[in-house]
Amino acid sequence: MRISQIQALEYYCNEARNENWTVRQLERNIKSQSYQRLLSSQSQNNNTAAAQYNILDFVKDPYVLEFLQLPEQGRIKESKLEQTIISELKKFLLEMGKGFSFVARQMRISTETNHFYIDLVFYNYLLKCFVIVDLKTNKLTHQDIGQMDMYVRMFDDLKRSEDDNPTIGIILCDNKDETIVKYSVLKENERIFASKYQRILPSEAELVAEIEREKQNYNNKTK
Repeated sequence: MRISQIQALEYYCNEARNENWTVRQLERNIKSQSYQRLLSSQSQNNNTAAAQYNILDFVKDPYVLEFLQLPEQGRIKESKLEQTIISELKKFLLEMGKGFSFVARQMRISTETNHFYIDLVFYNYLLKCFVIVDLKTNKLTHQDIGQMDMYVRMFDDLKRSEDDNPTIGIILCDNKDETIVKYSVLKENERIFASKYQRILPSEAELVAEIEREKQNYNNKTK
């Protein structure tokens, strides 16, 4: 294998064995720098509610969605992105990572006065918690973050059972404003994440550069 970093080599070997990856899936995950993208996740907390696992092992940044065959440029509708993900759900679950199962799309959660709809809902049986995903096809805004914060709180209150760990929220967006990330609840909340998605599979050099930028943004955010 063309991997020099021993930790990355062990990761790919273990995941290929445990998740029954095909050769094509293994090659795709190596090419898309799956291990390095996990390490660039915003969360650095090792004391999660699921003591055996670290949330850091389950949230990537960025997510590479080349298999959706989205237009390389231009605005796309969120409904179109959602439908395309559902059409390629098996591949999307592989990109999400280990332990994920699909629960619902456009799940309704209701209060006494309003109905709210969550784009995608998953359950991770390793973390033993729900993972809700909000799709944004434009740049991340503070309204998006506030909305996800509300969704997570509502989901915990209305949908989570006593046996479930606290819900994780992922805002999957086309672009991020790091200033908003730094000065929002994302800085303190260890269960809400904002991750970019890539429409095409970049070259290895481009992807490494993107991952390094995310690491630097995290370091700047925590200062």
